[in-house]
Amino acid sequence: MDRYDGPFDPAFHLAQLSRPTLAALGREYMLFGHLLNRAALPAVHMSLGADAREAVAIAEWMGASPIYTRRMQQRMKFAGTDVGTIFKGFQLDVGFPHQYMDVHYHLESAERGYFWLQRCGALLEVEPYGEGAVRSMCHAIEDPTFDATAVATNPRARCRPIHRPPRRPSDRVPHCRWEVFVDPAARPIEQPLLTTRVGASRLAAFAFAPVSSSAVGGRDDYAGDFDADFRLEDLSHRALVGVCQEFLLQNHLLVRALMMEVADRGGEELAARIGTAQFIGAGAVAAGRVQRAVGISGSGVAPIVKMLQLHPAFVPEYVRLGAAVDGADRGRVWIEDCAALDESDRFGWVPLLADGATAALEAVVQALDPRARCLATSRPYARLAWDVVVDGAAEPAEVPAPAAMVVATGTARFTFAPDGPAGGR
Repeated sequence: MDRYDGPFDPAFHLAQLSRPTLAALGREYMLFGHLLNRAALPAVHMSLGADAREAVAIAEWMGASPIYTRRMQQRMKFAGTDVGTIFKGFQLDVGFPHQYMDVHYHLESAERGYFWLQRCGALLEVEPYGEGAVRSMCHAIEDPTFDATAVATNPRARCRPIHRPPRRPSDRVPHCRWEVFVDPAARPIEQPLLTTRVGASRLAAFAFAPVSSSAVGGRDDYAGDFDADFRLEDLSHRALVGVCQEFLLQNHLLVRALMMEVADRGGEELAARIGTAQFIGAGAVAAGRVQRAVGISGSGVAPIVKMLQLHPAFVPEYVRLGAAVDGADRGRVWIEDCAALDESDRFGWVPLLADGATAALEAVVQALDPRARCLATSRPYARLAWDVVVDGAAEPAEVPAPAAMVVATGTARFTFAPDGPAGGR
């Protein structure tokens, strides 16, 4: 289906969406990785300071990206040790959302290539805050994190800037240009301890059920030659379902890495507080974006629970989310026994919900209707459950501060063009 605008389906699955809609939703899931940072890093800054904010951003990507890069290689069958393999991983990494990061590539040989950003949405977000903010992102954060992603493919691979911001002149295009090469004489980069800790989670090793699809057209994997013009639309229906699942998992590996690093610096209570702010801020903005991407329409509770079935807060299968519509203005959502509830620690959004962070879920549903409320309840078939009620007589809820902060960003306002440039990380 091109739009989820028919009746609510309690058994709805990503695979029911058409290829074009899956591609559009996939771009939203990629952008969600940047919404996560817009919501969490200011909270880190306010709680722990500027130096910690920078260090946490580095740890977040270094802790997650090597794990999810290898996962995507396996899922899309393009494992190797050459620069073309590295570039394929960049194209399927939530760090480089297509269009928002307009990335171009030139593969010179198996050992060397170049990429450049005609437009960098993240740069345009931070430039108004001055040169210090630009250097923090484009120098201090990018240097180790680009290498960490590349070395997931080859520990002797390196990413080095040819030029990068601050821009001279101020309207310079492309915004940056990088060389990626394999240096046989280089000392292999070792995996950080945080990456090992993140990799020990159920999330990192989670295996999705095989995707069945009778749809024809598009490529089922990314084996073969690197394609500098790769777009999500090039993939088959089955492959698009798979990469959407992996994008969702990538985002939650980032959540896990960030919360673990914050806990190391400020304790688990602070990690939970910042994780909740992240859930509220990124989750509320994503709600409206998902609704628009899949064409959910109407009023009352049905559009809300439809949106929750596709919301990036919930990695399908890893989180066993159920939903029901009990009337025009009343419904239910619940989480059954699942891997997300059986992690050995509390570093994730589902554990936050288990610990009572209903305000985060409520912020997500109120992004569609400010008169909606989530009421924690119990159900015999669920570990966690909430009634979702739309009360037409209630006062509209105010937008929570973490959500208002993200709403004001260029990332939240970014609009994808159906036929826009591909990009990729």
